[in-house]
Amino acid sequence: MEKEIVVLGIETSCDETSAAIVVNGRVEESNVIYSQIDIHQAYGGVVPEIASRNHVKKIAVIVEEAFQKANRQYGDVDVVAATYGPGLVGSLLVGLSYGKAFAYGLNKPFVGVNHIDAHICANYIGNEEVTPSFVTLVASGGHSHLIYVEDYGKYEVLGQTRDDAAGEAFDKIARALGLGYPGGPAIEKAALLGDKSLVRFPRAYLEEDSYDFSFSGLKSAVLNHLNHLKMKEIDYKKEDIAASFQDAVVDVLVQKTVRAAKERNLTRVCLSGGVACNQMLRSQLQEKCMKEGISLHYPNALLCTDNASMVASAGYFAYKNGEKTSYSVSAKPNLKIDSIEK
Repeated sequence: MEKEIVVLGIETSCDETSAAIVVNGRVEESNVIYSQIDIHQAYGGVVPEIASRNHVKKIAVIVEEAFQKANRQYGDVDVVAATYGPGLVGSLLVGLSYGKAFAYGLNKPFVGVNHIDAHICANYIGNEEVTPSFVTLVASGGHSHLIYVEDYGKYEVLGQTRDDAAGEAFDKIARALGLGYPGGPAIEKAALLGDKSLVRFPRAYLEEDSYDFSFSGLKSAVLNHLNHLKMKEIDYKKEDIAASFQDAVVDVLVQKTVRAAKERNLTRVCLSGGVACNQMLRSQLQEKCMKEGISLHYPNALLCTDNASMVASAGYFAYKNGEKTSYSVSAKPNLKIDSIEK
């Protein structure tokens, strides 16, 4: 029987303060999340200083609640894992500093976790079926990566955004349409009432063999279209623009993800990150995967957005691979997925 390894995960890379207890990388005992969305909505996006100040106020309370919900004591923890990048530097420092201090105080190993790695590992939680190798699409407000997962913690970046991330494009178009923040859910809700065939916005497939993404051209096309309609005083429905824009984003994400799996003869695709909550993306990717004999997996909605369970899972697999992080590690706001701090 596999030895039980209890991991405390801590996540503060952006505007969620989260702590979780996860056993052996897959069994979630608690996952407490404090979201600041209501605070930042008034500003139309995350204000870094406000985010970090709120992390400082909440971190100790959230960690304590994670232990209570898991019915665990501090001494039960075998490993402490905290996100150290990428993200907002002020926010990262709060969780990272707390995690290092917690591990030091208990004389437990500490593992610094890459936020993108954590999103990948969200697929393992509560799902024994998901094991490497597979292709995964990580799409969120700050990231759009297509990654080949050869083994736990062993990744090859096949493609990534060259400009705006998918979630970032959703936020910007939602703002232009006056739909509010966060943009992903707002666009999706409006699109349900719109006609996606009304406007054929451009798809940036880039070079024939490229798995990279580019959404700045699409964003500009939508903004130019809106400006044209306003200048000509042509009536339009926000819902139609939202639906057409969403269709263009999803189309590219689906085509490139499935092509990557087929070209590597892989029968499993995983989806994670905040954009993975989008029902149109899930349904179209599912339809395409089924046609190609590929199984699709994605976490529940709570695990798609930023949370500490995915950090604990990533910390577990890193620890099993013999990785430990020095207490001297600093926050890395621009950390890449293939960078690991020892």
